[in-house]
Amino acid sequence: FQKLAEMNVYFLSLILTVILVISFNTEALSPHYYDHSCPQADQIVTNAVKKAMSNDKTVPAALLRMHFHDCFVRGCDASVLLDSKGKNKAEKDGPPNISLHAFYVIDNAKKALEEQCPGVVSCADIVSLAARDAVALSGGPTWEVPKGRKDGRVSKAIETRQLPAPTFNISQLQQSFGQRGLSMHDLVVLSGGHTLGFAHCSSFQNRINNFSTQKQVDPTLNPSFAASLKGICPAHNKAKNAGATMDASTTSFDNIYYKMLMQGKSLFSSDQALLTTPSTKKLVAKYATSMEEYERAFVKSMIKMSSISGNGNEVRLNCRRVR
Repeated sequence: FQKLAEMNVYFLSLILTVILVISFNTEALSPHYYDHSCPQADQIVTNAVKKAMSNDKTVPAALLRMHFHDCFVRGCDASVLLDSKGKNKAEKDGPPNISLHAFYVIDNAKKALEEQCPGVVSCADIVSLAARDAVALSGGPTWEVPKGRKDGRVSKAIETRQLPAPTFNISQLQQSFGQRGLSMHDLVVLSGGHTLGFAHCSSFQNRINNFSTQKQVDPTLNPSFAASLKGICPAHNKAKNAGATMDASTTSFDNIYYKMLMQGKSLFSSDQALLTTPSTKKLVAKYATSMEEYERAFVKSMIKMSSISGNGNEVRLNCRRVR
């Protein structure tokens, strides 16, 4: 009887531990995190994004990509914002992040927040809020951003190798997303963020020049589309900023990315990879048909991605450097 009682106590304590862990995880981030400490937080960030967008139409794509690149390295801890210092080369100077821009939008939002509620709102939360605003102000859905992230102190350029590359195949993509707790469904949905933005020739050169020993051009590419890309990006391209928009309505958040993908008009190998398994291809077709379904799925996947926990434990007063 004593042994049975001890076992019951053990299992009860185990269940309580599990319940506590689950409750801590779900309560760690909350849409109401700043309700009392900084109730204007959302609006202040929105104002900064709006102002930047009025001067530069590339800002939404930049902010969405910045958030993705932040969360995929060390979790969502604003490590992507830190400047290189001394011998340490930071994430923003790693090869995949050289073309990241619009950091000033985060700086402006942070400055306004520090004036209103000093030392309260983390840089990581600002990045997440700005990404939401980038989507909503481009005609996409809006959502309540769970908040309460903390800022990290470590940022290493070498760790940007962990970011999924535009040349990845479906199994490489699955591994990359899976390591961060994201599913194949999330992969298809978050790839739709390519509806905003621009890609340099180097990101898709592999599909239009010397694709394989047998073929010069990727045969999955629409021939006329491939010809137009070759015109923009010749084999020995010297133009530094040459490239193409990710879809036909690059400043609008919509489902045209999926429609173009179905027509063989995607830029990256990693985009085309979504058509190489029956399950992911089915999802591409679904979202090409229904904007409503896509928006609903995008909100869920964005909240999931933006909840990848980082190692941060502080609120930086300057988003570009630790104290």
